[in-house]
Amino acid sequence: MQRTFRLGARGSPLALTQAHMVKRALEAAHGWPGTMIEIVTVKTSGDRIQDRPLAEVGGKAVWTKELDLALNDGRIDFAVHSMKDVETIRPEEIVIAAMLPRADVRDRLIGADSIAAIPRGGRIGTSSPRRGAQMLRLRPDLSVVLFRGNVDTRLARLDLNEADATLLAAAGLERLGRPEIGTPIPLETMLPAPAQGAVGIEARRDDAEMRGLLAAIDNAATSRCVLAERALLARLGATCHSPVAALAVVKGEAMLLRAQLLAPDGSDSVEGEALIAEPSQAAALAADLLARAPDAIRAHFDG
Repeated sequence: MQRTFRLGARGSPLALTQAHMVKRALEAAHGWPGTMIEIVTVKTSGDRIQDRPLAEVGGKAVWTKELDLALNDGRIDFAVHSMKDVETIRPEEIVIAAMLPRADVRDRLIGADSIAAIPRGGRIGTSSPRRGAQMLRLRPDLSVVLFRGNVDTRLARLDLNEADATLLAAAGLERLGRPEIGTPIPLETMLPAPAQGAVGIEARRDDAEMRGLLAAIDNAATSRCVLAERALLARLGATCHSPVAALAVVKGEAMLLRAQLLAPDGSDSVEGEALIAEPSQAAALAADLLARAPDAIRAHFDG
């Protein structure tokens, strides 16, 4: 009898779109029929709680803990995540088994044609400490309004004039078939969140069969760069409170890793870059940034 593999995903439109991307990739890699993978929707705490910042409701674990339980209980065989939403320290029994090719890592600005075009004293809708700090660094006259929820929720709040502009990941908009929304912000202006644009797939450490099947769809360059960004976060001791941006890109046999740490109010920042050969070498850049960071920044990192 044909085995069915159960893929766990959150129930948001973007999460389900990403689950179908993983499903199609596995079917193509292994020549499977469309009945081999069942997508199982798992509602997470992050989907239920929309009125408070992540830091107040358990951090990034609100996106992963229910999927982790389903994986460990055997209700699902593997799980799909937006890698930027996955906490740095993961349960020992779970491994990141593969990543799909990374999409556009930039943020998109919605509600204004440019950062300079946002009205003076305007309001930016975001729940991201990184985006809020970067915007305040560029425009100290702005104020930040808490925006959480899926893409449609945030766009609806913008339409209701609860903010003058908001920021969304270009990758998510493109995957939802809405690449026309907003204006891309150049990387020279705003570095993205670590792991932004990357879709990761996790499996149980002891499930060698599933890990082997997932290895066939792993994009090595994406995995290498995202693991470097996550290694930076680990050495920084970054949490969901920490305003940090980072991006690694392949440069020949090496990777160029750039990073920025900020004070939450945008009053200060420290930046750096390093050419590294392995993800673990990101720790040296993290240590350098912390050594140069003023107290207003260091207070938000435990490294």
